[in-house]
Amino acid sequence: MNTIIRILVLLLCGSISAFAQFELKTAFPNLSFTRPLELQHAGDGTNRLFVVEQRGIIWVFQNDSNVAQKKIFLDIQDRVNDNGNEQGLLGLAFHPDYENNGYFYVNYTTSNPNRTEISRFSVSSQNPDSADKNSEYEIISYSQPYSNHNGGKVAFGPNGYLYVAVGDGGFGGDPQCNAQNLQTLLGSILRIDVDTTIGNQHYGIPADNPFAGNTQGYREEIYAYGLRNPWRFSFDPVTNWLWAADVGQNIYEEVDVIAKGGNYGWNIFEGFHCYTAAPSCQTQPCDTAGLKIPIWEYSHNLGSSITGGYVYRGLSVPELGGKYIYGDFGSGRIWSLEYDGVNPPVNALLMDTNLLISSFGVDQNQELYICAFDGKIYRFKPTSVTGMRKSSRELPKTFELGKNFPNPFNPDTTIPFRVETPGMVEIRIFDVNGDHIKTLMNEKKDYGDYQVVWDGTDENGYLQSSGVYFYKMTLDQKYSEIKRMALVK
Repeated sequence: MNTIIRILVLLLCGSISAFAQFELKTAFPNLSFTRPLELQHAGDGTNRLFVVEQRGIIWVFQNDSNVAQKKIFLDIQDRVNDNGNEQGLLGLAFHPDYENNGYFYVNYTTSNPNRTEISRFSVSSQNPDSADKNSEYEIISYSQPYSNHNGGKVAFGPNGYLYVAVGDGGFGGDPQCNAQNLQTLLGSILRIDVDTTIGNQHYGIPADNPFAGNTQGYREEIYAYGLRNPWRFSFDPVTNWLWAADVGQNIYEEVDVIAKGGNYGWNIFEGFHCYTAAPSCQTQPCDTAGLKIPIWEYSHNLGSSITGGYVYRGLSVPELGGKYIYGDFGSGRIWSLEYDGVNPPVNALLMDTNLLISSFGVDQNQELYICAFDGKIYRFKPTSVTGMRKSSRELPKTFELGKNFPNPFNPDTTIPFRVETPGMVEIRIFDVNGDHIKTLMNEKKDYGDYQVVWDGTDENGYLQSSGVYFYKMTLDQKYSEIKRMALVK
């Protein structure tokens, strides 16, 4: 779709205001932080959260709204340069096998010289709530010509590789033309294999990286380029899409779905629009050939610095299921963006806050959190959905609903359950909006172990689209339990 048509479609679709039904609450009223800008979980099932402070501290605490104590997990203030507004300890990612190897990775800026360091640390063998400060192992580093546009995000993708967000080097307008230069790491998203090494490098190059093995001198670490400052990106665990929010120059902020080898246009374009302030980087000004156009943009009358978020896959706010949630650091606005790769995107304003939103994060249950520079962590107040509301009574010890397998699944999945007290068993499927999809069972069952299979169809036999679904087991129309699953086509 060319730029003009895309802009017309966006204008016709408009941006919907929907914030009346959503509210934020302070997630941990007894805790506060200094310039928090990242929230992660370790993926180890311990239900702990880790909050990164820009000055160089990572805190750990239990994911409990009443928690009153946080512990220092890592303190590297002595190594971190946070003198600039966009410098500091900027990113945290736990290895997919953290539960066994204890490895985690950080992105931080140093001084003398001004560089970005991507380093691995190890958790203490004596204390799971403390890292070994002396275990630092440098993975990759690169010079930063200016103090701003340092990117900062690090995250593991579904393939187990580490992705790194790298800004264009800073100042304004990309004066060194880094974002369109494949011989530098700046202005890109990198993808490296931290579980292997090549020569003197402390990492490997995935064989299917877009520039692996090239003979033009292009950096083989580059996964996508043409980015100004992709401060935050995330993977959707259902579709595996890589969503990135690229901070704009003076007029437009943008959201991209990142494809391998994609050129996202900076500094030829800002959002959907020609960028003419630095034509020296362009052989043919405003030439869109081969460029990836953003999914969405907004102008600076709505904000000034986009903060990328996550596709919501939690349970507490089903209305947001499958939608990309993001915000703006300057204006405090929070939006949802619905996009399936086929139909025009639909953007909705969820709320207009007074928060300086630095980052979003998710816990082990995929519930969404917001880091703000007032020192607090926020989350959406849970909403209820007709037909999916759990019984207010405590679940009796008369049945057990198991985890479906496989999950995610295609074409079908098995749902196991156990009945210990005979009774009427109903198992139903719902979508993220709480709408009934299919009844898999509604019959009396004696004591024993059972299972049902869902083939991804509704009551009429129509195959459902990819996404998150819920299965609900009810015993004798009194007690129920709900679990989540993902259909991927």
